[in-house]
Order: sequence, then structure tokens, then C-alpha cells
Amino acid sequence: MTKAHKATNQEQFLLRRKLAIEGMGEGQWEDLIHDLNHHPCVDFAERKPNGTLRVTYDGTHWSVDELLELVKACGGRLKTGWWTRRKLAWYRVTDDNVRANAKHEPFCSSKIPPMKK
Repeated sequence: MTKAHKATNQEQFLLRRKLAIEGMGEGQWEDLIHDLNHHPCVDFAERKPNGTLRVTYDGTHWSVDELLELVKACGGRLKTGWWTRRKLAWYRVTDDNVRANAKHEPFCSSKIPPMKK
């Protein structure tokens, strides 16, 4: 059975992120998950074992950097390491692509595409 998405989110622009978070106690995790699940741009958030945060959010209105700011505000931090930096860079690129695609207005396929000057 599939989960119903929030009415405010556009399903085609939902992004799934998995981040390793450290430095947070049980109460801080509960606050973070509560804040994320009640955020209008976040579709779903959960904590997995070993301090892993899984979040699905609307990429047209929110980004991984705003997610990290919220994690920092709750007292956590992203685990350090080569793989984490690489994954974070990829998340930022895909966030930018989703925002650009959401703003793009398609043209009719039977017309000549607009010419660059």
C-alpha cells in the first residue's frame, strides 16, 4: 500500500534524502521528527537505526541546506567523511535541477523551439 502525500506537495518534485546525523539525544530526535513532519514542505520524515534521518520533501520549495539548518537548530550535525560530502554535493545539484525544472515552461512540440540570440 502506498502512502498518501500531503496535498500541498507536488508528487513529481518530491526528493528523498538519507542523512547520517550525530550528536543528538532521544528528546532532540523526537523534536526534530515532529518539526519535520509538521513542516508544510516535508512530506515524510523518520529516524532509522544508527542515527539515520530519512526525509521526503518538496524540492520546489525546500532544499537540503534548509534541512541541515533545522538539524543544527535541534542540536545535531551531519557526520563527517568523504562519502557524506559527496552525497551532500549530489543532493544540492539535484535540488537545483528540480527547482529549475519546476520553473521551466514547455513549448508545443509541433512548433519550432525558441532560438537563442
